[in-house]
Amino acid sequence: MKSTTTSAQGVSMKAVTQDRYGSSEVLRVSDVPVPEPGDHEVLIKVHAAGLDRGTEHLMTGKPYAMRPATGLRRPRNPISGRDVAGTVTKVGSAVTRFAPGDRVYGVAPGSFAEYAVGPENKLAHKPAHLTFEQAAVVPISAGTALQALRDVGKVQPGQEVLVIGASGGVGSYAVQLAKTFGAQVTGVASTAKTDFVRSLGADHVLDYTKDDFADGTRHYDLILDIGGGASLTRLRRALKPRGTVVFVGSEDTGDITGMGRQLRGAALSLFIRQRLALLVAKERASDLEELTEHLESGRLVPALAETYPLDQAKAAMQMLETGKVRGKVVIVPDQPTPGDTSARGDHSTVRA
Repeated sequence: MKSTTTSAQGVSMKAVTQDRYGSSEVLRVSDVPVPEPGDHEVLIKVHAAGLDRGTEHLMTGKPYAMRPATGLRRPRNPISGRDVAGTVTKVGSAVTRFAPGDRVYGVAPGSFAEYAVGPENKLAHKPAHLTFEQAAVVPISAGTALQALRDVGKVQPGQEVLVIGASGGVGSYAVQLAKTFGAQVTGVASTAKTDFVRSLGADHVLDYTKDDFADGTRHYDLILDIGGGASLTRLRRALKPRGTVVFVGSEDTGDITGMGRQLRGAALSLFIRQRLALLVAKERASDLEELTEHLESGRLVPALAETYPLDQAKAAMQMLETGKVRGKVVIVPDQPTPGDTSARGDHSTVRA
């Protein structure tokens, strides 16, 4: 799978591509040109790339409302992937924070490839004790969880927090970060994933196949609804009189906008004491730097599920499509450089 070329100038690389929207069946490994960084971008030798729900949405082209930005008939960027961890090989003329040889993690569209270009303002130096695989499953999911709790949910110590979808990429970080912020956390997951959610530090775990979070047993200051489908009535029933629901993601909520329920909730908030808010996540280096502090202190541990080589990216996506993933899956284009101890750290990883 490794490229035989050594220069990023005018050479090709292996990448996971698609020429149309659809399920994981549209993915294939192709030879494509190595990209060149713009003025504010860096070229990264990809050592690992995380798989997230956003990549699935870009693959399917759903909800349709996003297609004016991503491509009406086919993806504007044919290379899959966004989360990245790797080594900088070239920097743009205006880049000031990175130099060739730096080990970084963050967001680089088209990261399911041997090389990817990422904007300087969406990257940070990789925590030294993390492997590239561990670092690659952090940026988008952990950043989303951080913004949902800190910026929109405004979580406070001692609050009761409910995380619906606690076993997924965003949810696994939301549980850990909510505990870091001093909250009492209840996680909701399927039967097969309840032990995993407990291992993340959740104080209480509900099995959604037999437990009802809205049965009146407990009321919450903050609910993170991560790709859930609960009605607004049920969410409000579980919420304290002045509590907040933060809608994160848009799974199973329609092919057109993917946000019908969330938009109705935001409108309802204008007339009630409870707050129903929609998160519009942003990818930024400052959040990565805050996450790095939590990672280096051990308060946050990457939820790494499984690792797949580049030519098995389709199988990895199928795992995500079927809902079998606990935590995050990572794609590895090639093996770490022999003797590179930074690529194989000794920091523990939350695993299913």
